[in-house]
Amino acid sequence: MTITYLKRGKPEADRAEDDAKTAAVVASTLKDIETRGDAAVRELAVKFDKYDRESYRLSEAEIEAIIAKVSPQDLEDIKFAQEQVRNFAQAQRDSMLDIEVETLPGVILGHKNIPVQSVGCYVPGGKFPMVASAHMSVATAKVAGVPRIVACTPPFNGEPNPGVIAAMHLGGADEIYVLGGIQAVGAMALGTESIAPVHLLVGPGNAFVAEAKRQLFGRVGIDLFAGPTETMVIADESAADAELCATDLLGQAEHGYNSPCVLITNSEKLARDTLTEIDRILEILPTAGTAKVSWEDYGEVIVCDTYDEMLQVADEIASEHVQVMTDRDDWFLDNMTCYGALFLGPRTNVANGDKVIGTNHTLPTKKAGRYTGGLWVGKYLKTHSYQKVLTDEAAARIGAYGSRLCLLEGFVGHAEQCNVRVRRYGGVNVPYGAPAHLAEAAE
Repeated sequence: MTITYLKRGKPEADRAEDDAKTAAVVASTLKDIETRGDAAVRELAVKFDKYDRESYRLSEAEIEAIIAKVSPQDLEDIKFAQEQVRNFAQAQRDSMLDIEVETLPGVILGHKNIPVQSVGCYVPGGKFPMVASAHMSVATAKVAGVPRIVACTPPFNGEPNPGVIAAMHLGGADEIYVLGGIQAVGAMALGTESIAPVHLLVGPGNAFVAEAKRQLFGRVGIDLFAGPTETMVIADESAADAELCATDLLGQAEHGYNSPCVLITNSEKLARDTLTEIDRILEILPTAGTAKVSWEDYGEVIVCDTYDEMLQVADEIASEHVQVMTDRDDWFLDNMTCYGALFLGPRTNVANGDKVIGTNHTLPTKKAGRYTGGLWVGKYLKTHSYQKVLTDEAAARIGAYGSRLCLLEGFVGHAEQCNVRVRRYGGVNVPYGAPAHLAEAAE
């Protein structure tokens, strides 16, 4: 086996140190929000968002006035993108059926899919106004049937971004707040004097937002740990060239200063050509100031001998976005197990998934793809089971088994819950705390 790194990113130890510093800042900030409520949120908004107003919630009149600033073409594009997201989310929702089955004569088991009753959707926007994140979180929650949808986004250049506000409103948000960062997710999860707390937090964000969600998990639900954007390109010479690989890597590196981007290939020529092409593009890319830092600190180029090795490395990294451009794309689809989302073939790309094609762009990062998929309509639904026992015979039969299994574990009180049914519905005289046996009924 030969796996060669032509370029490595920042060591894991350095990344862990950065995470620890972030965690300490988030913990103290959340404690302040919980203690002082609106006052703490306002101080943070003024400090970090450079923004203050009497109420951070937009009124209906303000929303209408802001949306009026959006050009007709931009509004049409937003509506088109939301239609794609809704269509796919609805197809997913339709696949999630309530069930009810008779597992034994007279024993009915079932489950119901019930929407979460309130959700807080965070839409990033301090550096780039993430219009698409509103489709992914707000519109999908609406398809799921969530009764109360709260949306927060930071100001952009000192005021609410019209495109983001339009997307939130058209997506179905019930409350829209111009708040960013820890103060936004903290206020939605913990509640303040002016913002009622929600049951679930969703949406991507920077390292501080992701860490805040991690620390708030348990107080509220979260969709997943969606930290800085990650992208991986798996390519061979049959389907990709250096321009495609470099473009797809840098297209995600521009998100922030800590966005991992990895090329895995079985062609050293393609790898070296891609390194050269990245240098060329960074000379002309308007967002190179950001993308170059991510590439230098978090970019990696890995050359493998075989496709099996490429698969192994890809699953170990478990990247958020995986662009596959090979002569066996479906083989990777069939065999990859750890990732956020796959983008198969040179005709598609991560930007399609981010903005318009219909799949959700809120995806697992930092290896979370090993145990969860991305945000989807099912994240807003809770699957609750129920049971019914309809006949005396079923109550006695299940009760007898339950009685003995409870006593096997030493739970006498549990056993009596079963025994009382055996006595009442099976006509069997079971002494208190004794195991039930239906054979007595025939004696």
